Amino acid sequence: MKRLCYFLLIFQLSCQAQAPTETPKILDTIPTANQKYEQLFSGQPAYKSDGFDYPVGKPHAKGYYNAQGFGGEKYHLGDDWNATTGGNSDIGHPIYSIGNGYVSLAEDRGAGWGNVLRVVHLHNDGQFVESLYAHCDEIFVKKGDWVKRGQKIATIGNNKGMYLAHLHLELRSEVDLPIGGGYARNTTGYLDPTVFIKSNRPKK
Repeated sequence: MKRLCYFLLIFQLSCQAQAPTETPKILDTIPTANQKYEQLFSGQPAYKSDGFDYPVGKPHAKGYYNAQGFGGEKYHLGDDWNATTGGNSDIGHPIYSIGNGYVSLAEDRGAGWGNVLRVVHLHNDGQFVESLYAHCDEIFVKKGDWVKRGQKIATIGNNKGMYLAHLHLELRSEVDLPIGGGYARNTTGYLDPTVFIKSNRPKK
């Protein structure tokens, strides 16, 4: 009996010696969206924000008006920019990047979106914002390109005749959100584009 107890004690001490002293930590190796863009922008300091302009009639939206602003009765998630001349008169007119940034998407999304561009901007307060340009006729940049404020990135379209020509512009405080539907009661992660641009014009 004593011999059995002795062997059990030795076995218990041996197991304790081999057991880890603390639970190993599981490392999160998948970077967040912000971490991904922090790495990208760290190598491209010239593309950090130096202010924001309007996407049409640069830099002050001359000749254009905001036909359907952010929010409202329809819970619009962006601004719809139209030429003051109306109808399809602005089809093919230039769309400019509202600020320096990185093109994170440039493709035909079909359905009600058509050709869409997304540009990620590193704001001067260290936060990221993303601009989205929809219903484009032509796109002149591709995913992975770096663009400057005021650079021509696309032209105004009508999504193959689905709408009268206009630019649907969204601004998001959370980058890489799902493309969405353009309208929603919940505006978490979205900004009023006109309010933001007015508050962050380039310093002269």
